[in-house]
Amino acid sequence: MDTATSTSTMLLYAALLVAAAFIYAAFIRGRKRGLPPGPMGLPVVGSLLSLDPDLHTYFAGLAAKYGPIFSIRLGSKLGIVVSSPALVREVLRDNDLLFANRDVPDAARAITYGGDKDIVWNSVGPTWRMLRRVCVQEMLSPTGLEAMHGLRRREFRATLAHLHAAAMAGEPVEVGAQMFLTTLNVLTSTMWGGNVGTESERTVVGKEFRQLVSEITQMLGAPNVSDFFPALAPFDLQGIWRKSDALKARFDNIFARIIQQRVRTEEAGGKTPVDFLECMLKMEKEGGDGKAPFTMTNIKAMLMDMVVGGTETTSNTVEWAMAEMMKNRRILRKAREELDAVVGVDSVVEESHLPQLHYLHQVLKETLRLHPAVPLLVPHCPRADTTLAGHRVPAGTRVFINAWAIMRDPTTWSDPTEFVPERFEGRKVDFTGGELDYVPFGSGRRICAGIPMAERMMAYSLAMLLQAFDWELLPDHRLDLTEKFGIVMKKATPLVVVPTPRLSRAELYSAK
Repeated sequence: MDTATSTSTMLLYAALLVAAAFIYAAFIRGRKRGLPPGPMGLPVVGSLLSLDPDLHTYFAGLAAKYGPIFSIRLGSKLGIVVSSPALVREVLRDNDLLFANRDVPDAARAITYGGDKDIVWNSVGPTWRMLRRVCVQEMLSPTGLEAMHGLRRREFRATLAHLHAAAMAGEPVEVGAQMFLTTLNVLTSTMWGGNVGTESERTVVGKEFRQLVSEITQMLGAPNVSDFFPALAPFDLQGIWRKSDALKARFDNIFARIIQQRVRTEEAGGKTPVDFLECMLKMEKEGGDGKAPFTMTNIKAMLMDMVVGGTETTSNTVEWAMAEMMKNRRILRKAREELDAVVGVDSVVEESHLPQLHYLHQVLKETLRLHPAVPLLVPHCPRADTTLAGHRVPAGTRVFINAWAIMRDPTTWSDPTEFVPERFEGRKVDFTGGELDYVPFGSGRRICAGIPMAERMMAYSLAMLLQAFDWELLPDHRLDLTEKFGIVMKKATPLVVVPTPRLSRAELYSAK
C-alpha cells in the first residue's frame, strides 16, 4: 500500500470515529430529551456487542426490565421496540400512516432492485398502492384464489403421491422441506399457471427456486455492518451487493426462461393462461395505472416478494404445527377425529372441506401465536418526528414490534407458553390484525398482503398430512421444539418423521 492510500485510509477511519463519537454524544443528550428508556450501550457500537442472536427473546428480556417500550442503540442506528397491544394500537392504528414506511436494510435494498420496486419495502405512495392493488385484486382476491384452485389441487395431489411412495418404502420425510417444495410449486403455478414447459422442466425450476430462496433469506437475516453504520454502506464491506447481484442474475435467468416460454406459446398460436404473470405483463405494456409507472423491474421485484415471502413462512408454520401435535397426541387425535368426521378415510381432503374444520383452524391460530413466522414483523419507520407513549421517536427510527412477546404476554394469555388450541374456541379472532394482542401477520395498512393465500395453504397442507397418514418419529429420535431466530422463525432441528398410509385404498394417493 503506498503512502497516499495509507493516509487516505487513516483519515477515513479517523473521520468515522469522530462521527461515531458525535452520534454517541447526541444519543446521550437524546436520553435527556425524552427518548424511551433502554440500555445505555458503549460508545460507537451501542448495544451491538451484547446482542443475543435470538433477538425476539433478547428484546422480551429487555422489555421486562425497561417496560413495553424501550430504545436501543445499534451502532449509529436508533431502534425502538414495542411489546404491548396498547402500543401496537398507537403505531399500527392511531398513527398508521405516520409509521407506515420501512427502514430498508441494505441487503433488502440490494436484493429487491433498490428497495422501491416491490411491496414489502416500498414507502407508502402511488407506486406502493398500485403494486398492492395489483397483488390483492388479481392474485389474492376470492375470485383470483378460486380461479387457481385446480393448480393448487394438482400440486397437493403430487405431494400426496410422493409421500405415499416414501411411506411404502419406509423412508422418513423432512416435513418442512417437503412443505416448502409444495408451497413453492403452488405459488409459482399460481403466478404463471405452471406453464413452464414439461413436468421435468417445472421440477427443475422448483428446485432452483428453493435453493435461491434459501440463500436470499440467509442473506437477509445475516447481521450487516452497513445497517449499523450507514456511513459505511457505500463500501459494501461484507460484499452484500456483490452477492445480491449474483442471486438476482440467477433469478433473472429463471424468470427469462418463463417469459420466453410464454412468448413461444403466444407466437405458436397457443392459448396462454390468464394468470398473475399475464396480468402484470399487460400492465407493463400499458405503462402503469396513470399514477405510477409499472416496469419489468416491478414485475421481478413482486415475484421475488411472493416467492421469498410466501414459501418459508407457510412451510415453517405447518412444520411447527405438526411438531406441537406430535408432542401432544391428544391434540393430534382431536384434529384427526374432526377430519374423519368431515372427510372420512374413503376420500381425500379437499379445499372445500376447510370451512368445516374448525378445530384444525384453532390449531393453526395457536401455532402462529406461539411460533409467529416473522417474530419481529417487518420493522416500521416514522416519516417525521413523533411521540409514542409520551416518548420522543425521531424520524427514521427503526421501530420493532415484538409480536412473539405480545402473543406470549401472561397478562393477556393464560398459560402463554402452552400449546392450547382450545383457547380460540368461541373467540372470533382471525389473522387480519383486528385484535391487537394477536398480530402474527401485523395490522394496519402494511399488514401482510398474502394472508388469504397463506391461510388456505397452511390449512390445506396440515389437513392433508393428518388425514392421509399416521406419523411417527424415527427410533431413538426425540422431539426438539427449540426455535432458531431469523427473518423467518424456524425450528432449530428439522422435524423428520415416518409416514404410514391411513386412507382406505391405495388409489386415493394417485397424483391425478
